[in-house]
Amino acid sequence: MSRDQAAEISATGVTVDVGDVTTRYLLYGLLPGWFVPGLAGWVMHRRSRIEDTAGTKESLILPHCLKGVGGAPTLMMAEVGIPIALTLRFEVNPLLLTVQLGGAAIHEATALWDVRTAVKSDREVTPLEQHIHSFLESLPYGALSALMCLHADQVKALLRGGAGRADAWRLVPRRRPLSRGYLAGIAAAIGTCVVLPYAEELVRCVRAGRRNKKRAISDEAGWRAGKGR
Repeated sequence: MSRDQAAEISATGVTVDVGDVTTRYLLYGLLPGWFVPGLAGWVMHRRSRIEDTAGTKESLILPHCLKGVGGAPTLMMAEVGIPIALTLRFEVNPLLLTVQLGGAAIHEATALWDVRTAVKSDREVTPLEQHIHSFLESLPYGALSALMCLHADQVKALLRGGAGRADAWRLVPRRRPLSRGYLAGIAAAIGTCVVLPYAEELVRCVRAGRRNKKRAISDEAGWRAGKGR
């Protein structure tokens, strides 16, 4: 915003609630936008035939976003999904901040493990996929930093160990609950853009693993039969 624009707003008496604007950005911008790189990651996995390379192991580690809200049983879904689900339902306090920070740290460690798993396999990880993953890694920190700015008093309380706050270490329902329509929309988007694609990927990986195992057993049986002649 230029100085002239700021002066014009000041002259007209218009005020901007930074907290409200930031909250709307998190709810209607960053969170829904998270699904785009998540879905793009699934496309990259499909193009590189993950079921025939890294297989079930990498599929269970991924994806890198909010997918835990939908309940799908992958590691990264839980690491980020659980803190996000709690934030949508409860007030931000030292307990919730601790869960969020812990989830972000574990998520980053798992991301490193994921990269190592992909590199050790025969799956090609293209520069485009790496760029998509960079979004998926950085978005949690962007969301968490904005949330901590909105709740600086709770950050200070966390640094003091929650001293002086009776509700510092328990979950407190939001004083202004999010609308059922919003929560239903987010759940539907997660199911459509995240849970279903990655569940399909996991099924492909499991089926391919079984086929490969049967093929290996058949090949071994044939080798033993040939050796016995």
